[in-house]
Amino acid sequence: MKNLRFVVVDDAVFMRTLLKKMIEEEKTYKVVGEGANGYEAIEQAKIFKPDIMTLDITMPEMDGIAAIKGILECSPDTNIIMVSAMGQQSMVIDAIKLGAKDFVVKPFDKTRVMQAIKNVTDNF
Repeated sequence: MKNLRFVVVDDAVFMRTLLKKMIEEEKTYKVVGEGANGYEAIEQAKIFKPDIMTLDITMPEMDGIAAIKGILECSPDTNIIMVSAMGQQSMVIDAIKLGAKDFVVKPFDKTRVMQAIKNVTDNF
């Protein structure tokens, strides 16, 4: 398995920290950037061109759905995993239609987070 570079985007510092810890428990996974809204997600995509970005749906200033197009324009090979709260199924479907590859639901289950990563990296 090749080394994978991640950007974690969520407006809650606690959620970013939790996801980062889960991801970096895998020796070949490295979180190279973080963001708190869609604008920062696009900037991080431009800078790092990550293999995978976890992207919260609901954030201030620009939400995750609105950010997908900008992320994929500047970093087309980035695999986006949406992070949603319960009850956001229609928004997850919109995100998938726009180019997101998978999703995880808060509160996080580490097994599901790792499965989502595996799902989007099977084509690597």
